[in-house]
Amino acid sequence: MQIKSIGVFCGSSVGKSEIYAQKAAELGKLMARGQIDLIFGGGKVGLMGVIADSVMEENGKAIGVIPTALLEKEVGHEGLNQMIVVDNMSDRKNKINDLSDAFIAMPGGFGTLDEVMEVLTYFQLGWSEKPVGFLNTNGYYDALIQMMDTIMEEKFMKPEHRHNVIIETEQEALLDAILNFKPIAVDEKWIAELKLKKTY
Repeated sequence: MQIKSIGVFCGSSVGKSEIYAQKAAELGKLMARGQIDLIFGGGKVGLMGVIADSVMEENGKAIGVIPTALLEKEVGHEGLNQMIVVDNMSDRKNKINDLSDAFIAMPGGFGTLDEVMEVLTYFQLGWSEKPVGFLNTNGYYDALIQMMDTIMEEKFMKPEHRHNVIIETEQEALLDAILNFKPIAVDEKWIAELKLKKTY
């Protein structure tokens, strides 16, 4: 599948360290130069604003999706190529999913985790084959990566599902991995095997 757009999940804050904004800006430039559209939460504050500004400075395309209630709170970005206003957070996630060929999670809070976990779940269930990657800037996602490994080791996740998650510390490597992504196939017999096992 050709990747023409990437949904980027990230914080409405720039975080504690300057490196988060720096990496967000670098990712935006790489996407624009590669003619990959940015699909994101539509805010002009925090890392959302940083990556959107970076994309547009390189003459790339940035499309925001924001719920009505957050237009003022997150200060909706007024300089985007397109702003799509939706009713609620569920509609926002669904619209970003529809418009994106792949996904990247940069550092962020509860909202970022909610968004990226939903698309990972779609992938795990076989409802999507869109690549999902984490930009692990400054070790931000180290604890989450460890948790994923624990989930796999404790057999709440198939190894194939774990290894289909793309994790890189540098934006160049992450984009390259997404553009060349080939998922590890999962034998669907695992669902039938689960049904045969006792749940207690």
